Amino acid sequence: MNKKSNFVLMKSLLIGFCLSLALPAGAVESKDPIKLTIHDWTGQYLTTHIMGEVLKKAGYNIEYVQADYIAQFAGLESGDLHVAMEMWETTGKQAMDASLATGKTVDLGETGMDAKEEWWYPMYMKERCPGLPDWKALNDCAGAFSTAETAPKGRYLGGPVTWAGFDDERAEALGLNYEVVHAGTDAALFSELESAIQRKAPILLWIYAPHWAVAKYDGEWVEFPEYTDECYDDPSWGMNKDMAYDCGKPFGWIKKVGWKGGEKKWPGAYKAVRNFHIDNAAMSQMIVEVDLDGKSVDETVARWMRENKSAWKAWIK
Repeated sequence: MNKKSNFVLMKSLLIGFCLSLALPAGAVESKDPIKLTIHDWTGQYLTTHIMGEVLKKAGYNIEYVQADYIAQFAGLESGDLHVAMEMWETTGKQAMDASLATGKTVDLGETGMDAKEEWWYPMYMKERCPGLPDWKALNDCAGAFSTAETAPKGRYLGGPVTWAGFDDERAEALGLNYEVVHAGTDAALFSELESAIQRKAPILLWIYAPHWAVAKYDGEWVEFPEYTDECYDDPSWGMNKDMAYDCGKPFGWIKKVGWKGGEKKWPGAYKAVRNFHIDNAAMSQMIVEVDLDGKSVDETVARWMRENKSAWKAWIK
């Protein structure tokens, strides 16, 4: 091979090397896995896997790690976990605020979804308790919401205990003659709802939005005294001067939160997480596909990725 051939070969190799650096996979700051936390409800599986697949497209190494919704903050603060895609103001605000105050985690912005979680009943129960949705009617109708196991007390079906939400404390602080029973899983919660509605059986339970249930079934949320920070932080606030949580849950944002050190280690990935945005309508449709239409999370995420290329490509631009 002559000198000219050597030069051409070297030039080709150099051009190829430079082009490889321009590809997304060559641009990532670290190949260490970014650990995204997984919880126990369908919507969170979807948001997390969408974000994970988008980051994979950008060349990042992604690992999904099952973690407790509230207890995950210990891992986020230590750097053992890196990004949590859904912290709901309705249930996670206090834990998130406390974690951010340590300086070890960072607020990665809102997801674009608006959260609502509260006690909910199907409309046929209002016929048996006409004072609803005012919470004060609940004690007058405790018998209507009772079951064989709780009578004469009414029964309230809460979410899994890991979701927090302070429902046990709320019932006690407001003097409600109800037994709080916690569903073991998200699936069990909504399976019981469907069974009750088919039989027009008594049911009062935790419902959240975005979710398919509020679109599929006719019902209402109980109207408790309006939430304020003081209600949770100051027992002297509100109607019960000795106990906190004598109000409803806050309504508002769903945010992303991450290990602060990750922003320095994977700045491009953290920028993409900040850019993530999905609204309630899109998320509710995906939850319907998984929970009602029987599609897998992977199928639903793949469909969303195909149909929303311009959106997710902008996150990693």
